Amino acid sequence: METNTVTIKPLLIVVAVIIFIEAATGYLLFREPYHPMIIMGLERITQIFLMMLVILTWGGGLPSVGLSPPATMPGFKKGLIWSAAVGAVTILVSVVVFVTGSDPLAWIHTDLPSGHTDLLLFFLVGAIIAPVAEEVFFRGVLYGFFRRWGVLVAVVLSTLLFVLFHPIGYGIPWPQIMGGMLFAVAYEMTGSLMTPITLHVLGNLAIFSISS
Repeated sequence: METNTVTIKPLLIVVAVIIFIEAATGYLLFREPYHPMIIMGLERITQIFLMMLVILTWGGGLPSVGLSPPATMPGFKKGLIWSAAVGAVTILVSVVVFVTGSDPLAWIHTDLPSGHTDLLLFFLVGAIIAPVAEEVFFRGVLYGFFRRWGVLVAVVLSTLLFVLFHPIGYGIPWPQIMGGMLFAVAYEMTGSLMTPITLHVLGNLAIFSISS
């Protein structure tokens, strides 16, 4: 992909927008009796809209974050191919881990809500809306900015921030580390943000489905 696709001005504006929306969402979750997944879904949709607005107004347009309209469908198709390949490798690794006496599902298990409505909202927000917002920010904006210093720097820094953004329990957060690196490499190799978006969405859907 091209270097220097994201400059400092849109980066700082996007970061400021994200921080403000995160703070406002935290306030609503603390003070108002709304369903948390609905609030989170609206938060992510607002972030997507405002990030696109910033990129169109102060950035280099949608192509600067890998969302060139002509590349959208090819990027989506490549995302399907990448997802199939990653799925096959994951199954192979899981079999090896299982044979050695460990439980591979313990690495990716996610606690899911019990009610049907809550579960539907969890899948909608956690597996579809949130991955789109995260890919626009972490790969489209952050990776696009860090890319001026080389692929390795961009992969490491964008993955590190991606991991820190997610709640981390005990142990090493391997799913977030591997996912962040995979999404960055997929973006680098295809030049289309639709590839990591598709990977991220399908990956989350698979993890949540296995955990249910």
